[in-house]
This record gives sequence, structure tokens and C-alpha cells, in this order.
Amino acid sequence: MRREMIAFAPAILLAGYWIGLEAMVLLGVTALAVGWMTRPITPGEEIEMNTLDPATGLPLRELALPMMDKIMIEARQSNRLSTCFVICVDESQNLVANTSTREFDDVMRRSAERLRSVLRDSDYIARLGGARFMVMLKPTPNPDLESMIQLSVRLQSTLEEPLSIAGRSLSPTFHLGFCQMNRSPGSDAESILEAAETAAEEASRNGPSAIRAYSNEIRRTAEIRTALSAEVGDALENGEIVAYFQPQICTDTGLISGMQAMPRWLHRERGVLGETDIMPAVIAANLRTRFYEVMMFQVFHALKEWNAREELVGIISLPINEELLTNPKMPERLQWEFDRFELPADQIRLVLEQDIVSKLNDDMISHTLSACRKMGCKIELAGFGNGPASINSVRNACAGRIRIHRSFVAHVDHDAEQQRLVAAIISLAEGLGIQTIAEGVSSIGEHAMLSQLGCNHVQGRGIATPMPLEDTHDWISRHMAKLEQTPRLNTRRGS
Repeated sequence: MRREMIAFAPAILLAGYWIGLEAMVLLGVTALAVGWMTRPITPGEEIEMNTLDPATGLPLRELALPMMDKIMIEARQSNRLSTCFVICVDESQNLVANTSTREFDDVMRRSAERLRSVLRDSDYIARLGGARFMVMLKPTPNPDLESMIQLSVRLQSTLEEPLSIAGRSLSPTFHLGFCQMNRSPGSDAESILEAAETAAEEASRNGPSAIRAYSNEIRRTAEIRTALSAEVGDALENGEIVAYFQPQICTDTGLISGMQAMPRWLHRERGVLGETDIMPAVIAANLRTRFYEVMMFQVFHALKEWNAREELVGIISLPINEELLTNPKMPERLQWEFDRFELPADQIRLVLEQDIVSKLNDDMISHTLSACRKMGCKIELAGFGNGPASINSVRNACAGRIRIHRSFVAHVDHDAEQQRLVAAIISLAEGLGIQTIAEGVSSIGEHAMLSQLGCNHVQGRGIATPMPLEDTHDWISRHMAKLEQTPRLNTRRGS
């Protein structure tokens, strides 16, 4: 009934006059079809057309929720149960930053295909946006926790196989959270999906490739995390937030080459909380400057104690953020701490986080870094190879060391592509005359392969977990004793 349809009226009448009634009807039907296909799309229809993800062809959240409700109704009617999974790429912002839009979409499409290869045709898959997927299982009788964990491991191992994208190999890792229908806080799709998302968020806070099942404890943890921001100010002033230290080892000698300072919150009710719990609370309470002041004091105090005991711990790595580097008084504060504790500046290494690296051309940041270098502080760039760090970044920061991101370290002992990537980074660093440290080393095999490839230093759970200052003394003694017991080749002539 649109005005544009009037143009078809003369043609329809002429067709009836010249050819007959059949031609008149055929042309009229064609006109109606053309008119319907060229109609203006209403807002409701436009939403319906946009409920499928163009990259993977999977339904998006809006379309997935009604289908999930149907699955849950079917489960209740058949006296069976379903489980909802949320699967996410670890540190997805790095994957987005290091791939083009087309390459990222290709990763998501291939990941969706891999998910489908593990699941049954009757299981439901959707994309939640970004680098996240949702899976809702067809109702089955009594799906116990153990079988869901085993399925999670299968999904994860399938997704983490290396991908060949645009002529290069990518090895993204995935964390996963799931909620069983009988543990959901509500009876609708929104409730079980939010519960699975809560479990996935908890998994993301526990390192790469973590798996978590939703429980009341996880729900309470999420609620607690929101409340921590109200307590963090008192915790900083009462000495509840302290520095833990993770050793760094020289791959040439096996000696301790440094310590990485990491914050821990010794909460009276909730135990030891890590950086993933502390930093959101600190940021929410707008206490980042005070937090770094506390951490700086802890680091200098630890250095003073190690020096007094004549324990050789190398250089202490202290991560810093943009807010510190844009503070013109930071160099003065550092110098005051060095004088106060009677320590040389070259025992501190400032680790520039990835959010700073892209802003090294900022005048204030450049000025602050220059002042710190003149004092004698070392500079290190974090996340090299998996973020904005570049050769120009190394040059602008005058960095003496780059940190190889843990995504390149994972499986390097048996993944040939990972070995080539790490070897390329190490070769580049050697050409620039700077050292390398690999973070996230989790096994003896990874440690050994990194040593063979020429990486100068290693750090991670495979070496030692972060520990309080008082525990470092025993660890240092044990490590040095182990080195002394290592057989050494006799290189004297004639032997």
C-alpha cells in the first residue's frame, strides 16, 4: 500500500489488455513481492535480523536467552538437568590488539567450529560478544560435577590447539566457568547465564586456562569483592596489604637474579587475597598513589633486610603504572626512599606495564623516566610481543630488559611454533643489546627450553610461588644449597 506501488499499475493493466488475465495476475504478484522485499525495516525487525553474529553465524545473547529458557523447561518436564558454560579467551584485549578485525573474526569462527566438534548436535552454542561463547547442554539425566569438569577440560584442550591465522600461529588460552541447572540461583535463563558468567570471571582471576564451577561460595566471593573497596583504605594504613616476592633465576648460572614484588592482602576474614582482588578495590577507592607508596616502602624494607643478611637477591622488580609516571614528584620520592634506607638506586627495576608503553612519548612520562634513569634505576618493558611494546618503545624508555609474555611461554617445551616465536624475540633483544626474562614459567620443561633458546632469566610457579619476606630467607638458603650440590665439570687440562 505504498505510493511507489502506483508505478506498477499501468504495467499490470497493459499486461491484462495485451496478454490476458494470467499475465496480469503474474505481474501483480511480482509487484507485491518486490514491494515487500524493499519495505522499510521497522526497529523490531532490524533487531531480529541482527541477532546472529556475522563472524561465526551463532546466535547472540538476545536470541540465545529464549532458547535457553526452552531448554530449561524441557529439562524440568523430562525430569532431567542441563548445564550452562561460559568460555572466554584469556586476556582477550591482547588478542584484539594484536590481530586485525578480520583475523580476530577468523579466530572466533574457528573457535566456534572447534566447540561444535566436541559437542552434540543438540547442544546449543551462542556468542556473548567479544571473545566469549556460551554453551547450553541438551538436558540429560543426572549430569554430575565430575562429568562436567571432564567436559570442560575437553572443550578447553580443543580450543587451545594452535591456530594458523593469516600465515602465523596463534595459541590463545581459554578460561571457563559453568553452572549446573540444580545450582542456579534462579529458574530462568538469565539467572543461570549470569551464574556461569560469575564462575568464568572467578576463573579469569585464577590464571590462564582456569576452570570454575558456580557455587554459593563463588557468589559470595563476587559480593565480597564489591565490598572490598570500602575496606582497602584501612587495610593500607593497618599493614594488611604487604609485598610478596617471587624469585627470578638466571638461566646461565642458576643464581637468583632478582625478585618481583607482588601485592597480597592478609585479610582477617577472607585469607590471602591476590592482585586481582586488590587492584579493583584500590582503583574503586581512588587510592592508587597510596597503594604504590605502601608497596615502595615494603620493597625498600625487604632490600634493607636482605642486604643486612648478605643474601644476594639481585635487582627488585617493582611494577608501576601511568599515574605514578605522570606525577612530577615521583623521582623526588624515590630518591628520598633511597636516602632513607641507604640503598643504591641500581637495586630497583621499574617495570612498565602495558598501558604505559603506548604513552612513552608523553612529555611528563618521558621526563619522569629520564629522572629515574639518571638516579640509576633499571627499566623493563612488560608484555613484549603481546602488546603495544615495540622497538621504538624499547629505545624511548632506554629499557635494559624486556619481559616475554606468558602466552608465548605456555607449552614452549613441546610447541615448535612457540619456540620459533620466543627465539625471534630473544634474537631481537640480543641485537638491541638488552636482556630478556620469561614470565609465567610453570614447568621444568619450559624452564629448560627457554634456557636452550637463550632467554636470560625466568620467573613463574615452576621456579617458586610468591612468598612473604620472612619465607624468602629459607628459600634462598635451600636454593643456594641445591646449587652447591650440583656436580660441576672439571675443566683442568689432563683430567
